[in-house]
Amino acid sequence: MRLMRHAGKIAFSVALIGAVCVVLMLFGARLGLWEPITGFGFYRTYLNPLGMIVAAVGLLALLLHLARKERGGVLLGGVALLVGLACLAPMIGGMLNPQQRAAPIHDISTDTANPPLFEALDETRAGARNTLDYGGPDLAAAQASAYPDIAPLDTALAPDAAYDRALAVARDMGWEIAALDPARRRFEATARTPVFHFADDVVVVVTEKGAGSRVDMRGVSRVGRSDQGVNAARIRDFQQRFGG
Repeated sequence: MRLMRHAGKIAFSVALIGAVCVVLMLFGARLGLWEPITGFGFYRTYLNPLGMIVAAVGLLALLLHLARKERGGVLLGGVALLVGLACLAPMIGGMLNPQQRAAPIHDISTDTANPPLFEALDETRAGARNTLDYGGPDLAAAQASAYPDIAPLDTALAPDAAYDRALAVARDMGWEIAALDPARRRFEATARTPVFHFADDVVVVVTEKGAGSRVDMRGVSRVGRSDQGVNAARIRDFQQRFGG
C-alpha cells in the first residue's frame, strides 16, 4: 500500500533520471565525457528502451492514482508518461512518417571536378576515422544524385572582399578556424553539430571570376559512412548567409 501511495513520486524520479540520461546522450561529448560516436551509440541503443520504461512506469502510476483519486499522484504519473512518450517520439515519428535514407556519403563539395584540398588539417585530427582524400568520380556521381543543388557560389564581390565575407560567415556559424591563408584566399575550419557534437572539417576557397569571385566549399565528416545530409545542409546555410 505504501508503494502504491508513492507511485507518482517514484515515476517522477524515474522520469527525471531518464531525462538526465537523454541529455547526457545528446550533449555528453560537448561536456567532454566521451567521443561523439559514443554518445550517438548510446542514443541508438538505449533511447527507446529507456522511453518504454519511463512511459510504462508513468502509466502505471497514473492508473493507480486515478483509481485512488489522488490528484497529486495523477499529475506526477502523467508527467512521467509524457517524458517517456517524448523519448519515444523519434521512433513513433519514424514509424508514422518514414524518412528517406540519406545518401551513404560524408564528403560534399561545391566543385566535384576539382574539389578543394585540405592542407593544414590531416589524418591526425582527433577522432577521425574518415580520410580527407576525395573519392573521385564515384563520389561525385553519388553527390550529384543525392544533392543536385550543391554548386559553387558566384558573387559580385571582389575576391578579397568575398574572402573576408566568407570568413566572417564561418565565424558567425561558430566554426573553429584551423588555418588561414589570406594571400591565397582560403581557410580551413572545423564545424560541430549542435547535438552529439560531431566534427566536420571544412575548407573554403575564394577565386577570381570575371568582375566578381567564386566561393567553393567542401565539408568532410570525421566519422560515419553517411553524414545524414549535414554537410550539404551546412553548405546551403553558409551560402544563404553569405548572400550575393
